[in-house]
Amino acid sequence: MEAAIPNRWFRDDELAWRLYKTIKGYELAIYGYHGFWKSPGGMDPVSGRATFPPLAVYGASIRGVVGKGIGHLEIGYYDSEDDRQGDDPLIRNSEFRFLIGYEQEVAKNFTVAFQYNLEHMMEHAAFRRSLPPGSPVADENRHLLTLRLTKLLWNQDLELSLFTFYSPSDNDAYLRPRVHYKINDRWAAEMGGNLFVGEEAHTFFGQFAKNTNLYMGVRYSF
Repeated sequence: MEAAIPNRWFRDDELAWRLYKTIKGYELAIYGYHGFWKSPGGMDPVSGRATFPPLAVYGASIRGVVGKGIGHLEIGYYDSEDDRQGDDPLIRNSEFRFLIGYEQEVAKNFTVAFQYNLEHMMEHAAFRRSLPPGSPVADENRHLLTLRLTKLLWNQDLELSLFTFYSPSDNDAYLRPRVHYKINDRWAAEMGGNLFVGEEAHTFFGQFAKNTNLYMGVRYSF
């Protein structure tokens, strides 16, 4: 069944803004958004269709040089406007999010980047009380660690990369290995994969455990 996508003119609009300024090599920013959850965050109890409830986001970030690399930090509040009390099991709760990351070239043409992301569900106690018996219970805090390794070889024509996502709270993971080779100015070849690991069908990556795939391709540019 298709999701109920917001599509009413002048009533289902989205608005986003961002203010930023660079001070002594550090980029500071504040931002906001008003619209809808980008993935279905609710369900219509009558039709059973997935819905996109209203959402407002407020946040701030800072990015700049830290030691020999680049660091960044970001905080945000996701205001689920139709379920601020957290007692509607059919609508996603509001969340506080925190992200910190760092990237550095640790050797010639070898870059390492990592991030830690926290998603804290607001009103978690109300959420638990509202669930029907037997329903899976989402954690109050979802932790996500990411690691990206990138190595350039053969005059930077060959790129080897591995991007991994691991959630210790959900006990699932997503791995993205990739090999990209620039044959010449017009031709390039690439191969890689999307590998999902997880034992629970309700976790973010675990739900895709049967969608693991490998791919390869050739690209011609003109």
